[in-house]
Amino acid sequence: MAMRRSILMLSLMLALAGLATAQEPQAPTEKRPGQTQSSPRSDRNAEAGESSSRDSRIDLSPPKDDAKNHPESAAALADAEAEAAGNVQELHPWNPHKAAKDIEVGDFYFKRKNYHAAMDRYQEALLYKPNDAIANFRLGQCFEKLDNPAEAINHYEAYLKILPHGPLSEEARKGLEKLKASAATETPQKTKQ
Repeated sequence: MAMRRSILMLSLMLALAGLATAQEPQAPTEKRPGQTQSSPRSDRNAEAGESSSRDSRIDLSPPKDDAKNHPESAAALADAEAEAAGNVQELHPWNPHKAAKDIEVGDFYFKRKNYHAAMDRYQEALLYKPNDAIANFRLGQCFEKLDNPAEAINHYEAYLKILPHGPLSEEARKGLEKLKASAATETPQKTKQ
């Protein structure tokens, strides 16, 4: 019974496919002597004097009263061009999978108290995924362990900027408070000596 249904369905599909191809209009293939085949271009553009080729140019000049109507535009344009020229940035590959692997390896080193190796891996993770919250948080921890409070503060703040209510935000805030408090108490002692 199942075999019969399969054969019936197959024959029905073949019949429908044959019917569909029979209904499509076919272009005449015969060519009369002396008749040339025209290109599929529109004659409308040629009649109107328009061209789609590169000979047609678009006028990009400003309107007549542009300088009078917008007196500050020249300065703004010059500022924007100067900023764009001086703001060349190096492109890095975006690879979140590589960044996640670097964080994983960095965690391995961090657990074994090899903070320099962990820091290198977290920094490499930020190369492949610049605004990675976890990498920033872990870098803050590494710099804290390596007694570099200024960098630790920067990375804790970067984490809180990315994920202000993230899973490690409370720990980042506590680390910031502790580092800022220790920096405040160390400053007066250094001035006394």
